[in-house]
Amino acid sequence: MATIYREVAVETAAADAWAALRDPAEVARVFAGVLIAARVEGDLRWVTFADGTVIEERVIAVDDAHMRLAYSVGGGRLEHHHATLHVVADTPARCRVIWISDFKPDERGAVVETLMDAGCVALARNLARR
Repeated sequence: MATIYREVAVETAAADAWAALRDPAEVARVFAGVLIAARVEGDLRWVTFADGTVIEERVIAVDDAHMRLAYSVGGGRLEHHHATLHVVADTPARCRVIWISDFKPDERGAVVETLMDAGCVALARNLARR
């Protein structure tokens, strides 16, 4: 199983970043530029990427005490996918978002890494605007 780890500095308070990330319906706004839409029903959400690709995600946990969101991706070209987004306060006006993605098969690493890197840029830009 492959793992990709990213840490993104965000110029906003941790509580504000968490408020956006904890809401599954906000994912298209947080990742605007990479995602163009999201639809949520219960713990499932469907996200639409800028290229029109739609994937189904399941929100596994929203942990307010630790500012941590866990989700998985169903179907598609991944045999298994589980990821977490964790907000950590650095200063009153700055935080980090730690994004960890575990997936199979390992050969999909370049695709997952490209999407995560684009997502990190979008996340930093869009959360700083809050």
